[in-house]
Amino acid sequence: MSFDASIAATSDDTLLGGRVRLRQPRDGYRVAIDPVLLAAAVPAGAADTVLDIGCGVGAASLCLAARVPACHIAGIERGRALARLAGENAAANDVAARLAVVAGDLLDPPPALAPGRFAQAMMNPPFLDAASASPSPHHGKAAASVEGDATLADWLAFALAMLRDKGGLTLIHRADRLGEILALLEGRAGGAIVFPLWPGEGKPAKRVLLHARKGSAAPLTLAPGLVLHRADGSNTEAAEAILRHGAPLPLVP
Repeated sequence: MSFDASIAATSDDTLLGGRVRLRQPRDGYRVAIDPVLLAAAVPAGAADTVLDIGCGVGAASLCLAARVPACHIAGIERGRALARLAGENAAANDVAARLAVVAGDLLDPPPALAPGRFAQAMMNPPFLDAASASPSPHHGKAAASVEGDATLADWLAFALAMLRDKGGLTLIHRADRLGEILALLEGRAGGAIVFPLWPGEGKPAKRVLLHARKGSAAPLTLAPGLVLHRADGSNTEAAEAILRHGAPLPLVP
């Protein structure tokens, strides 16, 4: 199916306790907590330019724009219908002047995205390797969860190319692919901070946040991480502060 496929139906939802309005496809991939946590971890300053790679309908960009009111964000999204929704979401949240989304493929990026331009980049790439995944029959969900023509190596290479020297890359991914990520960053980005996301006390992390700086030779740091849920399944106080109230998640000291 073409990435230009239209979206049959949408729903109007909110993030950050209602601070962010989000229109998204009713079927297929639905925004959950990953892009919210990702945006909370990006150490963007007021004057920074940030690239959101594979931005979808703009969830992470909108959360970051809400937390850092003066930063400027560019999003790239392969699916044209999703890119259009992201642009509409930017307008609905009154951040269209600071959030520009282009439809494009990171393997053949549009000229509007100049290499070395960005102070920060963030991404929530497909988590599953195409060789070992069993993709969903729903095109949108499969595209969001399973790597296509662009592999994890391609995503990381594109991010690093877009960053200025010592620019920061923040991503969220599966914990079981952490070794692969670190190997791909070796010699290209350093000062990596690995931040586990624990689903509950005593439970192994399924997701990690990672931040690294292009061209840095600093050593790796393993952070304490964040426990997301109490034993009864409710959000911990720390998780609630991020997910509902837009608090930052300070990976970088």
